[in-house]
Amino acid sequence: MTKPLVVSIPHSLGRDEAMRRLKTGLTRAASSVPVLSVDEERWEDNRMIFRVRALGQAAAGHVDVAEDHVQVEVVLPWLLQRFAEVAQAAIQNRGKLLLTKKS
Repeated sequence: MTKPLVVSIPHSLGRDEAMRRLKTGLTRAASSVPVLSVDEERWEDNRMIFRVRALGQAAAGHVDVAEDHVQVEVVLPWLLQRFAEVAQAAIQNRGKLLLTKKS
């Protein structure tokens, strides 16, 4: 089994505000990336479980929301593993933007 890609993003919003922002963030982020679509997004307490598709490949993971950070864990299919560093940087940058800008 492949090793998951893990990204931790610090924030100072508190859990409730971070969750509020994230509940609209995945779909909005996917709409700005033409090759990315959201197949599934569901919440269980403070965890979002998701499945996305990029370049015809499916990736699944979850987002855990804590008081002071968000941790994203996603398992990429072998074809997308070549883009893991790019994906990690994109998740980090979009996450910081979503969790730090005024909203």
